[in-house]
Amino acid sequence: MNIQTLQVTRYVTPLREGGSLPAIVEAGDGEKYVLKFKGAGQGNKSLIAEFIGGELARHLGFLVPDLVFCNLDEGFGRTEPDEEIQDLLKASVGLNLGLRFLPGAITFDPTVTHVNEMVASMIVWMDALITNVDRTVKNTNMLMWKGDLWLIDHGACLYFHHNLPNWQTHATRPFPLIKDHVLLPIASRLDEANELMKNELTEDVIAEIVDALPPSWLLTHGDAFTAEEVKTIYTTYLTNRLAISDQFTKEAKDARSNRI
Repeated sequence: MNIQTLQVTRYVTPLREGGSLPAIVEAGDGEKYVLKFKGAGQGNKSLIAEFIGGELARHLGFLVPDLVFCNLDEGFGRTEPDEEIQDLLKASVGLNLGLRFLPGAITFDPTVTHVNEMVASMIVWMDALITNVDRTVKNTNMLMWKGDLWLIDHGACLYFHHNLPNWQTHATRPFPLIKDHVLLPIASRLDEANELMKNELTEDVIAEIVDALPPSWLLTHGDAFTAEEVKTIYTTYLTNRLAISDQFTKEAKDARSNRI
């Protein structure tokens, strides 16, 4: 994969959403990006989930803002008057993750915008694969931009990595939180989505996405694994999840039956 690495040249404005304080920044290519900081919230693991989730979604045919690695120089935040933001910038020196800013995009509202049953089913299926807990009515993490549906904010998926030594157990566990998915009531074609989507992903595709992760993100204090070992864990975890797609598809269907 060819992921750009850009230099952050200007901090534009914070996006005060949740506790992670993402921000709009300008990069060396002159474009604006929503920057996710490694010094915030769950740190590098949130950036890993954002990257893997976003690139898997892109491979499966969904619209996802371009992802880039954004380098933040030491001392970048010295002139920032807000102490909280200054501390965040200091803690985020090095590689962070940027999503291309979509100017004028609006938050997806299921009461306003119709999503067809197949697209809804495909999104639910993907989120069950990556155990995405954060696509609910309260926080849809989807945008409408220029008439199209865009998927954003995958930083809460792959939560198995907060207990990395037990990754094998997590790979085959049920995902009951799929019951809260914002698109689940519309997802009436989950079996079709399962057949289509599981044939779109292979271990090689997953490995290529995982291999693009910066090694510095993979070395987390407290995890007794090398960067290459962590890459193998992510690849094998997702491959194992893919192998039980019939199970998590049935789980989603049962949750939908209980909800409608």
